[in-house]
Amino acid sequence: MNTEEIESKVHIALEEIRPFLNSDGGDISLVSIDDDKHVKVQLHGACVGCSVNQMTLKTGVEMTIKKHVPQIETVTSIDPE
Repeated sequence: MNTEEIESKVHIALEEIRPFLNSDGGDISLVSIDDDKHVKVQLHGACVGCSVNQMTLKTGVEMTIKKHVPQIETVTSIDPE
């Protein structure tokens, strides 16, 4: 899978998880994909202050991204500026 395909599939994965985040007043955006293996995302809205956002990131977002792009090794969230 080339870099463009990886980015496209990560966007598809984020679109799949987005309705769940939206239902709780949150959202997510892709920040970067480093070395075609490490995804950085940014949580928005209610997700920013949510006490379970790291669990959501690991069990929801990371699992969904890895389902679409198995070569992804890590998914991390950066703080909003």
